[in-house]
Amino acid sequence: MEKMEKKRTPAEDEAIKNKKRTLTENVATENKKRNLTEDVKMFLKGMRIWQKNIPGYLPRLFLDCIFTCLQPYFPLYMSALIVNELAGACDLRRLLTFAAITVAGSFVLSLASRFFSGRFGAIVSTYYSRHESCLFNAANHFQYEHLEDSEVVLAKSRITSVANATAAGLPKVLNLSEDIIKQLLNMIVSAALTLSLFRVVPGFYTGFFVFINSSWAALLLVAVIVLNSVLSVKLSTRSTAKIYSAISGLAPMNNLVNAQAAVKGTDTYIFKLNRIIITDWEKYMLRPKWVKSYEEALQSQAIGKHLLNLTVKLVVFLFTAAKTWIGAVGVGNFILYQGTVQKFVSSVSELAADLGVLRDNNQYLEETLAYLELPNSMYKGSLAVEKRDDIDYEIEFRDVSFLYPRSDEWALRHVSMKFKIGDKLAIVGENGSGKTTFIKLLCRLYDPTEGKILLNGIDITRYRYDEYMALFSVAFQDFSLFAFSIAQNVAASNQIDEERVVNCLTRVGLGERIAELPNGIYTNIGREYENEGVDFSGGEQQKIALARALYKDAPFMVLDEPTAALDPIAEAEIYARFNDIASDKTSVFISHRLSSCKFCDEIAVFHKGCLVQFGSHDNLVANESGKYYELWHAQAQYYEN
Repeated sequence: MEKMEKKRTPAEDEAIKNKKRTLTENVATENKKRNLTEDVKMFLKGMRIWQKNIPGYLPRLFLDCIFTCLQPYFPLYMSALIVNELAGACDLRRLLTFAAITVAGSFVLSLASRFFSGRFGAIVSTYYSRHESCLFNAANHFQYEHLEDSEVVLAKSRITSVANATAAGLPKVLNLSEDIIKQLLNMIVSAALTLSLFRVVPGFYTGFFVFINSSWAALLLVAVIVLNSVLSVKLSTRSTAKIYSAISGLAPMNNLVNAQAAVKGTDTYIFKLNRIIITDWEKYMLRPKWVKSYEEALQSQAIGKHLLNLTVKLVVFLFTAAKTWIGAVGVGNFILYQGTVQKFVSSVSELAADLGVLRDNNQYLEETLAYLELPNSMYKGSLAVEKRDDIDYEIEFRDVSFLYPRSDEWALRHVSMKFKIGDKLAIVGENGSGKTTFIKLLCRLYDPTEGKILLNGIDITRYRYDEYMALFSVAFQDFSLFAFSIAQNVAASNQIDEERVVNCLTRVGLGERIAELPNGIYTNIGREYENEGVDFSGGEQQKIALARALYKDAPFMVLDEPTAALDPIAEAEIYARFNDIASDKTSVFISHRLSSCKFCDEIAVFHKGCLVQFGSHDNLVANESGKYYELWHAQAQYYEN
């Protein structure tokens, strides 16, 4: 036997529960006060998530940014060299060399830029499906509790809605990462090419030109550029906050769009449900407040940036023109500096805008991160489940009670029972009596709040989680079938044992139906992805779900209302086949139709979360004061003949 894993202490369990509760209850985050360092760290975390989900994302990003950044500077720099040569020695060989380098270098840079931009653009253009995949993969690692938690479900809806409406949250990281890195590279390259402008050139100058060629003039120009940068940051931050506030008005409209897309079927037309959506849509569209706020924010940002850039452009032009006039810089450098300084100023302004967007986007990114990082606090033991040839397993519920998260009402209370391999156990009771909760605890979707569940005398929490789960094959009433082939749905895998699939479908009464289909077991369920797919009836779909439970061939089979969608004839057929379907397995059978209980060895009767009766059908129906007698005779008129 493998060495037993050390169980967590009660204090550690409580700490994990508190962390989970904090994340779950605060999924809907507000825009918190964060400093720039915290915002940048959160943004980098978003980049790491993309790198994890898209291998090669960061290399593609950096290569795209590097070549896109270098492309405009190379011809600008070479043009300065050519003009200086024309204004100076005018050596034909040097001019031809510069021209050849300019043409060849520009061609290579342009080709590389287009190539890497295309590769990175392919990632950005598929952000929607990649974002959905990221959320889907995270949900696959949740504990079952999170999948049923209304707060978590609502958080997922908000994240998807905002991403679809404004690409905010994790999708925005893709575009922002490219923009920010490009602006940083532009600032570095343009600053490096502009440094010589601030050099003091030896010579004899008079009047105003003495000042122009001094360190004071260089400092003044630097001060103007820095002041412009600071004002651009403030303007962008303020304008971006207003723009995002206005854009948030798109979320209700997007929800209406999603609601309209979701409403379909006969109910829509019989009850005219679309009228609700249309009315709300019209009310929303007749309130242009958010549109006006959005336009004003965009206009103020555009006008402010234009005035700041115009001021810097004028100052730089006068400064470089004066230095060129006195011969401190060449004519070609004059052209170079006009481009590089403006590029530096523009990059600072754009970077400021990007940082403003980053900080406002982080309120949505934080919610996404909280969703992705929801902890799975379910204890997973280390004991291997014994592989027995006789599949002789015994399950015992020992004084088990259960309370759902954030609920004050016990779903189960002091339940104790045993059942062994080969038993056919029926679980009956009114709605809300605890039947489904009992199954969720048995399959370890939840752990008991009080008491223990034992497998062959050992607490099930001490077993390896995956191995314990492999013992159960479940067909729930609210089953799920995907728009893939019948074979994939039955096998729950792409690795398919065709003979086994056909056998399971035949055992549930679908053999002839499947044999009539042109593609047999490889027929798609529904027509979402395949025109030759088949729309099966509700009863046929439930039989496919039953076949999937059979295909797993686990020692324990749990059937939750397996005939709910079947007509009376099909239901009778399933009951007649029940012994064959269950064979030598332990079968736990939940049903509201007590006629099915005749096929079971023992019956557990639940009422208000308590196990009130346990025994065979004959013994229970003979007890006229018992709950089972009451339920049986309430339905007897429907099947006593």
